[in-house]
Amino acid sequence: MSAEFQELLFDIAADQAGLRLDVALARLLPEQSRSRIKQWILGGAVRLDEAPARPSQLLQAGARLRLRIPAAAAPTEVEAEHLPLDIVFEDGDCLVIDKPAGLVVHPGAGNPAHTLQNALLGHDAALAAVPRAGLIHRLDKDTSGLMVVARTLQAHTALSRQLLARSVSREYQAVCVGVMTGGGSIDKPIGRHRTDRLRMAVREDGRPARTHYRVLERFRGHTHVRVQLETGRTHQIRLHLSHLGYPIVGDPVYGRRLVMPRGAGPALREQLRQFKRQALHAEQLAFDHPRTGHRLTFNRPPPADMQALLAALRVDVREVQAT
Repeated sequence: MSAEFQELLFDIAADQAGLRLDVALARLLPEQSRSRIKQWILGGAVRLDEAPARPSQLLQAGARLRLRIPAAAAPTEVEAEHLPLDIVFEDGDCLVIDKPAGLVVHPGAGNPAHTLQNALLGHDAALAAVPRAGLIHRLDKDTSGLMVVARTLQAHTALSRQLLARSVSREYQAVCVGVMTGGGSIDKPIGRHRTDRLRMAVREDGRPARTHYRVLERFRGHTHVRVQLETGRTHQIRLHLSHLGYPIVGDPVYGRRLVMPRGAGPALREQLRQFKRQALHAEQLAFDHPRTGHRLTFNRPPPADMQALLAALRVDVREVQAT
């Protein structure tokens, strides 16, 4: 191939199944504009399973994309960085990590380095041979909690299939604005917002999305809930709870203005004012080991900022009850 061009290969993972080709490429190549990606597809630079491709084609897990694009446009290789990782479990097949809030999962526009993918390559250079350094699912930058990472191609395939079959169990804790009367399920399809490309929206033509939630604690103006994902759409928990009328505390995208319970003390006021990220934590992760098949379950409590917020909400309730 001419030095002026570079060939890129992508194998479609389970969490990308059902996406349009142009949408999937926009996520795989976040440094490229959507218009450029569309031009490449229409110009024949993209082949899907060695056949000509169309922007609107829906992808299946395991499909292969082959791109022949100008070398100057090709993404740079993700570099290894020795960043701290909170490793919950590790063997030759997979890793389970507790991702802190504030850590971006993949490099992209605005975040070219210092991501979880960089840190994983710094932890184990062999992960360079696994797609996306073994990452098969993601958490938003400001969501904390448990993630599984495949260390081999075989493990990557096995775990991706489990995601597709919905046998990977993920449970979260969240603190919401408003007082819920009880738990339930939210079954609302999700798609990209029609005018704001950084947001998702409940849309009848979106992809199926189902979220289950139950109340753990009720406070005077907030609710502590446990949430279980049945599907794994982008921003699913944040969007679904906001659509229900109970946005997550601190959510900068789907939240609402600061809500302060009447008569709240200075400690709670300070906690609510300073909580600038969504109060969402992936507390439990369960999956079948990709080689042995044994069911593994991991739990991690919410980080210190969420613990402090919950503590302040509990004190507020006790103080009001004591008066």
